Amino acid sequence: MQTRICRNTEVKKLFTSIVGYSILGSSMKRFAFKMKLKPGVAEEYKRRHDEIWPELAQAIRTAGISDYSIFLDEETNTLFAVQLQSKNNTAAELPRHPVVRKWWSSIAPLMETHPDNAPVSVELKEVFHLD
Repeated sequence: MQTRICRNTEVKKLFTSIVGYSILGSSMKRFAFKMKLKPGVAEEYKRRHDEIWPELAQAIRTAGISDYSIFLDEETNTLFAVQLQSKNNTAAELPRHPVVRKWWSSIAPLMETHPDNAPVSVELKEVFHLD
């Protein structure tokens, strides 16, 4: 049996081919934002996300978004969302996707929205990260 030394670039290529992105390089970026729920709708908001439409989840993944979580501050009804976006993501195109527009219409009664039903969201600045 021959022992082979594996170089960092080889590991990176292998990992990228298996999972679709690299944790060793800068091909993914974290993106965070906040939104606001209306009072008394937190349980319904969670229920709807527990039953996320498969076609919506697929549109998000296809846009290059992964590891997407939304947290709730129950004292303020503020939602905090964080996601990984691939280097060549198409997240900026999601607001024009028909399934996203339909989803926004369905959850508009639960949160602060713009006139087109897009959730009011504020991008957050990362001030610390530890791998």
